[in-house]
Amino acid sequence: MVETGAQAYIHGQICKNIDNVFTWFKKQTSVLDYPIYSSYDIRDAGYKITNVDANIYPAGFNNICPTDKETAVDLFQKYIHVHYGKNVKKILLVTEEHTANPYYLENVATISELLAAGGFYVQVAFPKMLEAPLELTSVTGKKIIAHSGYTSSPSFQQFNPDIVISNNDFSLALAEWGDQLQLPLNPPRELGWYQRKKSQYFTHYNSLVNTFSDIIGVDPFLMRVETELFENFDINSDESRDALAARVDSFLAKLQTKYEAEKIDQQPFCFVKNNAGTYGLGVIKVSSGQEVKEWTYKSRKKMKAAKGGREVEEVIIQEGIPSVVTSDQASAEPVIYMVGCELAGGFLRTHSEKSSTESLNSPGAVYKKLCVTDLLDNRQGCPKENVYGWSAKLGLLAIGLEAQQMKVQFKGYKKAECGSI
Repeated sequence: MVETGAQAYIHGQICKNIDNVFTWFKKQTSVLDYPIYSSYDIRDAGYKITNVDANIYPAGFNNICPTDKETAVDLFQKYIHVHYGKNVKKILLVTEEHTANPYYLENVATISELLAAGGFYVQVAFPKMLEAPLELTSVTGKKIIAHSGYTSSPSFQQFNPDIVISNNDFSLALAEWGDQLQLPLNPPRELGWYQRKKSQYFTHYNSLVNTFSDIIGVDPFLMRVETELFENFDINSDESRDALAARVDSFLAKLQTKYEAEKIDQQPFCFVKNNAGTYGLGVIKVSSGQEVKEWTYKSRKKMKAAKGGREVEEVIIQEGIPSVVTSDQASAEPVIYMVGCELAGGFLRTHSEKSSTESLNSPGAVYKKLCVTDLLDNRQGCPKENVYGWSAKLGLLAIGLEAQQMKVQFKGYKKAECGSI
């Protein structure tokens, strides 16, 4: 990847203040509960770098760099031992019920393999009752046996897990299943999309950027992504769409003023996103309020319902960040994975049919190699992860603050600063 102006400058400032940066980061992790894994979509516009989405229940582990998969084994083991103790041996991996999606099943198989390689026994389960275990096949032919995740089921009782790890994002609350589970669950169900809000995440993220920027001595503009909440959204209401259109115009006008002050030759645009969205659903790019008023039937349908059939009731208006990153002449964006507080891998999401200003998280995306070693920068004798990695780490802290704000409990979890062993 070609280094960009903001990237080089921010990295240089991190290097100059690296001791203060690590002291601050470790202090934050020591007082927060943070999930076993997470992933972050990073956008690099050349003039700023930020993350534009954060997933607490990431799929796609099968796409991370092969070298990073080897390292991830130790990271998973370390996280579990530090936060839950070395007596944990059996893990129930609760997943989505995508029985017909062989690519998702490849992700499930990869997570299972990484945990098993760390010495844990793993059983895959759905958060539902099953009359009998299901045999599923991933895209590369790996066999997965899915059991019932209910504690009353024979398979659960026979396996007798110590903890439960979820790769189900709980777009639906699944309260009945959650209420009967007494074991530690990580990430907690209460961080699921049935109640999590992007607006809360980005409020915390931007606040952390302000603090981080003060520590390293840069303008926070270089890492922020301006985001506003629009409540009481009703796609079928002309009045609601008109109000959203007015907010979009106001939002873009403020961006234009800021860009001119920063001498950035970029026409501002934004994305309207479902405030509780996932899988790239409910995301539309707009360059004016008029475009909102002129949404076609197809666009309105896209903003009507989210995963699980839930109505879209709130949206965020978010600054559009064009990507200067490319791979084989296609627009690309780094996706960074973390296990606990440590960088665990990633990939480049590319899309040959999308421009540098469009969302790349859509059908037709192709995943290219990006390793954690690619995020190391040896200039100035400072071999630390570059700005993409730090954007992801700020995202992790934002998730910890989200959990704190939402009063989410990490049952059985022992707090520890990053790097504890």
